[in-house]
Amino acid sequence: MTIKSMFPPVPPLTPTNVHNFLFRRPDQPFANYTLHIDAVTGKKRSSHEFLERAYDGATALASPPSEGGLGLEPETGEMVGILSPNCMDYIALVHSLLILTTPFALLSSYSTPFELKHAIRLSKATRIFVDPKLLPLALQCAQECGLSSDRIYILEGHVKGRKSYGEMIDKVRKRGAPRVPVRSAGKDTIAYLIFSSGTSGLPKAVMISHGNLCFALAQYVVVTKSVLDVYTPPTPKTPEGIPVVLAFLPFYHTFGLHMFAFRGFVAPATAVILPRWNAEFAVKIIPKYRISHFLLVPSVVQPLLDASRSKNFDLSSLLGLGSGAAYLPPQLAEELSQITPGGVEVTEGYGMSETTVAATVKPRPELFGGRVKPQPGTAGVLLPGLEARIVREDGSDADTNEPGELHLRGGNIVLGYWDNEKATRETFVDGWLKTGDRFRVNEDGLFFFEDRVKDTLKVSGMQVSPTEIEGVLLHQPDKLILDVAVAGVNGGRTSDEKVPRAWIVLSKYGRKRGKDAVFKTLEAWSQEHLSKYKWLRGGFEVVREIPKSPTGKVLRRELQDRYEKRHPRAKL
Repeated sequence: MTIKSMFPPVPPLTPTNVHNFLFRRPDQPFANYTLHIDAVTGKKRSSHEFLERAYDGATALASPPSEGGLGLEPETGEMVGILSPNCMDYIALVHSLLILTTPFALLSSYSTPFELKHAIRLSKATRIFVDPKLLPLALQCAQECGLSSDRIYILEGHVKGRKSYGEMIDKVRKRGAPRVPVRSAGKDTIAYLIFSSGTSGLPKAVMISHGNLCFALAQYVVVTKSVLDVYTPPTPKTPEGIPVVLAFLPFYHTFGLHMFAFRGFVAPATAVILPRWNAEFAVKIIPKYRISHFLLVPSVVQPLLDASRSKNFDLSSLLGLGSGAAYLPPQLAEELSQITPGGVEVTEGYGMSETTVAATVKPRPELFGGRVKPQPGTAGVLLPGLEARIVREDGSDADTNEPGELHLRGGNIVLGYWDNEKATRETFVDGWLKTGDRFRVNEDGLFFFEDRVKDTLKVSGMQVSPTEIEGVLLHQPDKLILDVAVAGVNGGRTSDEKVPRAWIVLSKYGRKRGKDAVFKTLEAWSQEHLSKYKWLRGGFEVVREIPKSPTGKVLRRELQDRYEKRHPRAKL
């Protein structure tokens, strides 16, 4: 059974450079407003100043080296790496490169040398723009990858003897160089590479095209129009009467990049840019800048809750909260909602790099004639223009409310993996993206995340979802734990069978009761609420924190590796 979106369809799109889609729409002139604020320095940049910088940046990058530029041309096969924490020029450089149709690779600013070398080699980066603090790392890795030192440039700031994006712009402006035109782009013209674990295996470079971006943005426009037809949001009490968003999500990740480098231009909004997440700092600047909207990932929710409670800051400006990139337990979503006046509902959705950004969105109750009833824990309904299947292990379609692997098809499904035909063939099959995530869909068309296919355990031939067990433990009414992760460890009936084990972070109530008592309470609770084959035969362990990626995904493999080092399986 193919599941279709309940939203109106995405209108036909003429292939174009995504820059034109955003900034040269005849139906909507690009307004001037405060676009960016540096949360640390307070520096501001208007939307028109940003656009001028993007155009001058493109002209500088395309200028010949004899005039201080880089001579970037589509025919030269360039791939520009960007290695930096969040900053204003990050987004300006992104748009300069889009104007030139020069693809770029988004390199994690948290990279270890091993990870960065892998990313440089995988993307075949020919140049890198870097934050000054990360310059030593970039130089070391570039040298080992055979990339010349003179192809490493500074993104924001200045380093003596090294070209920078800002200095190249200054030279263009000083000599009054005519601006290069926005280059045309087809539906499949690659815009950028973003690194993802994919649906399995080592990190891969996802190819996102100008067509993917235009379609994803058009989906957002359709959803927004549908919502505004049935609901009028409150006007933000901000200096310019427009939303002010805290932009801490890393721009090298698909969620942060899309929200602040693309979607943020569809309607006026101010982004207060934070280089890296800091909960204590975040609760200070929410009242300072009258932050009205906050986009989060699950890993930052508990630190934010703790900081907001301990400091008692004024959070009355918050009108909207959104979570993405990983599963947010309903209990945590409810606690997050309560930090805002009136308990603002946390909007959620599901997506991955392979869907450009999103695939589902949690709908407002007024949508679709009120026939889709809100439910806790849902990832929402399909975005416009998307189709889905829930597929059993044997390849047949699952029934309503039966879990299976989610397959997706639509214009925001990416081109595939850069320089990896095998992974592309395995993941993108007959026009469908095999997500590697298990979902179920109820009778109202609401999607519910079950687990990663590769994280699912087989116990006595039955599938066991770690996320399901985590949800049960988090719902224990005594609030003994703040966080939990479940993964499989040795101890099954056969050599390859894993049994579930829980790693828990104690709350203040749990610490007061003591870990042994907490273990007994959680064990009794889980056995009362779960079938026997789902019981935690691998036991419990207290940890200070659950290891997670910068975007909030639980690193189960890290927990399993620690356990196996301490408890190696005996060799026969």
